[in-house]
This record gives sequence, C-alpha cells and structure tokens, in this order.
Amino acid sequence: MSYEMIALMMFSSLLLLLLTGQRVFGVVGFVGAMASLFLWGDGGAEMPFNASIVLLNWFPLLTLPLFIFMGYMLSESGIANDLYKMLHVWMGPLNGGLAIGTVVLMVAISAMNGLSVAGMAIGTSIALPEMLKRGYDKRMVTGVIQAGSSLGIMVPPSIVLVLYGMIARQPVSQLWLAGVLPGLLFAGMFVGYIVIRCFLQKDLGPALTVEERQEISNREKYRLLRAGILPLAIVFTVTGLFMMGVTSLVESSAVGAAAATLAAVAKRRLTFKVLDNALHKTLSVSCMFMWIILAALCFGAVFDGLGAVHAIKVLFLDQWGLSPWGVLIMMQITYIIMGMFLDDTAMLVIVAPLYIPLIISLGFNPVWYGVLYTVTCQIAYMTPPFGYNLFLMKAMAPKEVTLVDIYRSIVPFVILMIIGLGLVMAFPQIALYLPELYYGN
Repeated sequence: MSYEMIALMMFSSLLLLLLTGQRVFGVVGFVGAMASLFLWGDGGAEMPFNASIVLLNWFPLLTLPLFIFMGYMLSESGIANDLYKMLHVWMGPLNGGLAIGTVVLMVAISAMNGLSVAGMAIGTSIALPEMLKRGYDKRMVTGVIQAGSSLGIMVPPSIVLVLYGMIARQPVSQLWLAGVLPGLLFAGMFVGYIVIRCFLQKDLGPALTVEERQEISNREKYRLLRAGILPLAIVFTVTGLFMMGVTSLVESSAVGAAAATLAAVAKRRLTFKVLDNALHKTLSVSCMFMWIILAALCFGAVFDGLGAVHAIKVLFLDQWGLSPWGVLIMMQITYIIMGMFLDDTAMLVIVAPLYIPLIISLGFNPVWYGVLYTVTCQIAYMTPPFGYNLFLMKAMAPKEVTLVDIYRSIVPFVILMIIGLGLVMAFPQIALYLPELYYGN
C-alpha cells in the first residue's frame, strides 16, 4: 500500500470515528496507536509510549494549568465583573457604548482565560442581560459577544497559541507578539462597525439616559475605574514580565496565578467556594489539554515515521498542480469546514502533524501561519450552519433570542473577519512586525 493511501486511510478512520461522538483525544490517540501497530508490529507500541514520555518532560506544559487557574480565579471571584461595571459606566453615554465595552470585555476575559468559551459565558451572563434591559437590539448584542469572545485566543497570554507553539515547536513569545496587532486590527474593525452602525441607527444601541448618568457620582466612577483596571493590570504584568525577559514562560504563568489569587484576597472574595470552583474547572480543562497533546504527539509520530508529509506535498504540488499559495488557501478552507464541528484544539491536533511541516517546507513562516490558524478558527466558530460558538450562544442566551437571530447576528462580523484574514495573508508584516522588531529577523 502506498504512503498516500495509508495517510488517507488514517484520516478517513479519524473522521469516521469522530462522527460516533467519541472524545477527540481518544479517537486521535486510538488511530495513531493502531496505525503504529499495523505498520511496525509489536515495536510500534513504543511510539505512543514515547509520546507520553515527551509530554511528561515538557516543562512549559506547566503554563497551561497556571494560566487557566488565573482566568478562573478572576472570573469566579467576580474581579472580571468589575471590569464590565467600569466599562458600563464609562462607555454607556455613547450610542453603542455598551457594545463597544463588551468587545473590550470579551477580549480581556478570553485573554485572561485563554479560551473563547470563558468570554462567551461571562458575556452572556453579565453583558447580554444588561444590554437587552437597556433596549439594545438582540441581534447586535449576540453578534458582539460571539465576535468579541473569539478574539481572546489571539491576545496574549493565549492558551491556544501556547498549545500551537508546543505542537509546532515554535517560540511562544513570538507567537504572542504575532497575535497582538492582528487582534487589535480585528477589535478595531468590530468597534468601527458598531460606532458606524449605531450612529446610523441609534435605536440599535441607545446611550444611557441623562437620569442614569446623574445617578452615578464622580467618586463612584473613579472607584469603578480602579477596580476595573486591576484584572487588565494583571494580564499586562504577566505578559510584560515575560516579554522583558524578567521571567520565563512558566514563571510568568505562576506570577499570573499568584497575582489573581492575591487580588481575590485583597478584595476579600477568596472564599472556599471560589477556590473550589476555580480548582475544579482548572483541573478539568487542564486534563483535557494534556490528553489532547498526548494524542497529537502519538498521531504526529506515526506521520513522521510514515513520511506522509512528503507524500502529501507531492500530491498537492506535483499531481494536483497547486501553487504554494493555493495549498495555503485550501488549508484555510478545510479549517473553516472542520470548525463547524470541532473546537480549535481538536482541529489543531488533527491537522498539525500534516499541515505545519508542509507549511515550513513550502517556505512560509510558521509563526505567521499560527496567526492564520487562530483567525480561521475564529471564523469557523461563527460560520453557519454548525459553528461551535453559534450553539454555545443558543445554549446560554435567553429564550427570546432564537437560533435565526444568532445566525443573522454574526453575518457582518464574519464578513469583517474574512476581510481581516485577507489582510493578514496579503500583508504578513501585520503579524510579523512585532516579533521581528523585538527578536530581530
């Protein structure tokens, strides 16, 4: 059997087993382990075993539970809520001001936790009821929350970029820097859209009334400003110390976890229930990531031993006649299709063993490609009919928000993100400028 046919059978088996509803890490690890046994016999059993040893020797893996704990501690203790209260007071007088503040909130919360789902959960529980109560259009509101939360996986300290860096063997510091300008670009496009849309149709995002503004004293405004800046200061401190070389990546994550805990203590919000919830959620998510990475290493080891990357390259370039850019565009399309059914980590695990070595062999920058991957994941999350975020929003939103409303709400934001993706692809320096400036070429 040819290498191309073996690779095709592995991916076909993978997709078929995923349709059964089994957990992603179980499917990926099973296919990788069974393929190694069929290809190399009893000795092939050493391949997944060695992958587990590699995982346990990965010192940077400590960053995952620490960053995740930081986010959950800020969330469970209510410190993240203070941020929205600040944005509510300071942005409320503008038409669409609460929606603009929500974009900032979603990016900040998702960045703290490294997961877009965290931003979605807080947005639907805090921002959504508040904006609906103040007469905001429900389609505008749901679209803003979904789009804003998706940006969190690009802003440092992003767990998704840490995971990509581990699997792709790329420096996390450069990936974090590469995500900054694209993240700001997308956030700016969203804010610009909200401002223009609410200026033209003021009923979509009415400003706070004069009476509501007068009810809040200047003293209260500045108190909320201090309280809201605290979680942002923690995030920027963690990232800043790492970028300045004061701390390593693992040390930065420890600083973030400690700072979030001390902040909860200082505000007298560190109760047993808060600590218990934060630890349980951290353990659950961290174990999921560890199993996924282990499965990815096993699957990738089989592909490396098989030489399938070279075979796929020959198939795309020699037999199909695609240009390197044609291959890149096809990869992005497959991400969008897969993203309708899977989350970002699952997609990365499935295609990383194939796509990342191919990207490097085609002469593309793997750090830049990491940004393209995250942007495409964001688009895939919100693409009807089966986008991951669409059904999360439906599960969390009140009953008056229908699935049709959610589908329609996301259309302008998906268009904006496709335009942004095109800009990052056409002008790679949007992503590479900061890494090259900080680390050199």
